[in-house]
Amino acid sequence: MKRERNRWYDLYRWTKRSRQQLREHPLCAKCLQKGLVAPAEVADHVVPHKDSYELFWFGEIQSLCRNCHESTKKEEEGRGYNTEIGIDGFPTDPKHPFHKQREK
Repeated sequence: MKRERNRWYDLYRWTKRSRQQLREHPLCAKCLQKGLVAPAEVADHVVPHKDSYELFWFGEIQSLCRNCHESTKKEEEGRGYNTEIGIDGFPTDPKHPFHKQREK
């Protein structure tokens, strides 16, 4: 049996919302932050909804390319921070453990 939240993705209501998101924001938000241009393919929940009806239907969504959604975003959700390194050689995410060590 499918989990309840997975069935939400099969509903016309989600299809309509995700298509509208991609139509209004056709480029990947994470790539744009890095100065890259990539077509978006996935409407992604900015804050993971974790089976929350309210977050699923009313939470903010963003447009992502498949690569960012399947690798960067999932890694970030699993670890709790992004592991990307900036041009200065340091992690870009202030939640990265590196920054906590620097504060000590």
